[in-house]
Amino acid sequence: MKILITTVFDYPHAGGLSTHVTTLKAGLEARGHEVDVLSISDAPGWQKKFYARGPSFVLNKMKKGKGIIWSRKARQNMLHKLIVENKSKNYDIINAQDAFATFASLESGIPTVSTVHGYMAFEAVSAGSVVEGSEEAKLLQEMEKKAYSSTRKVITVDQRIKDYVKKQAGVDGTAIRNFIDIHDFQPATDKKAELRKKHGFSNDDLVFFVPRRLTKKNGVIYPTLAFPKVLEKFPNAKLVYAGMGEAFEELKALIAEKGLENQVQLLGAVPHAKVKEFFALSDVVLVPSVHSAGVEEATSISALEAMGSGIPLIACAVGGLKEIVNHEHDGLLVEEKNVAELEDAMLFLLENPETGAQLAKNARQKIEDEYSHLAAAEKYESIYLSALEKN
Repeated sequence: MKILITTVFDYPHAGGLSTHVTTLKAGLEARGHEVDVLSISDAPGWQKKFYARGPSFVLNKMKKGKGIIWSRKARQNMLHKLIVENKSKNYDIINAQDAFATFASLESGIPTVSTVHGYMAFEAVSAGSVVEGSEEAKLLQEMEKKAYSSTRKVITVDQRIKDYVKKQAGVDGTAIRNFIDIHDFQPATDKKAELRKKHGFSNDDLVFFVPRRLTKKNGVIYPTLAFPKVLEKFPNAKLVYAGMGEAFEELKALIAEKGLENQVQLLGAVPHAKVKEFFALSDVVLVPSVHSAGVEEATSISALEAMGSGIPLIACAVGGLKEIVNHEHDGLLVEEKNVAELEDAMLFLLENPETGAQLAKNARQKIEDEYSHLAAAEKYESIYLSALEKN
């Protein structure tokens, strides 16, 4: 098949959706399909600036939420134009990655299926872009319902999102949990010393890595809150964040307040290829997600990548994380927002490296057995074929 993947967001970028698209593309191509990606990044920069970002900024000054809706619709229109310009490539099917990409794809007349990665309206509220209960929040929910109802097939990245789609729009989707390229993310302990030297860490440092976008639902403040207790016993510990987001300034201020500027690094947005290096040089990975404005973590790609990389994982027991981590078998789960539990788990893995190594070994085996991008691509292919049979 000739498959087009679409999104109104930038691609590639540092984030789970972009990682999902890259990995799905690799899996489908390994199965012999031709796959292209069209995103807002393919639109001219001046169009994005004058039709989306500029008006969005002004409208948000008038009323919070108006800007995001304007921006998404403008992106939809630009994406639709790009799809039409590429129709001569004769795509068999489009896999849209968000509600507005769904609308842009449907307008082209090419058969379209949609992957739902989260709760669009709730996530906008959680991020502070839209006011809860506002007309704008309700409009975003209505647009979600319309997208789910209009597309030929709905795929969700976990069971909770599948249930959400059913509740919102009465549509039965297919849950295919997130996945990773098992060849791309694999244990690389032989490179640990080399990568530590490259990125300015000593072999004696004990590195905790937080590969998370800096947003409220990702709970990024909690590792910093827990870190002083860790440093009391392990003064050579380091805490490293890779990601950007609206919580950056809050986190930066918290680090300064705790006097941790020399022990905590904020790397900002890190290219996905470079993130692999930080997994390999780390001792423990933290995925401290929390509930926020009705939003739960899906099947976290960051958690899967940590497990695939053979690094011990500590995650909060929320959303899809509870599905992928078997507590004390292939990782540790802690209660969300519970700083004391997080402290204890961090200290436990430093004090018991053999146990951590066994957890990591079990996690890698689980990834190979259950979260391969090749197996996921086969499932996507089946859904595409089913969608093409629909009138």
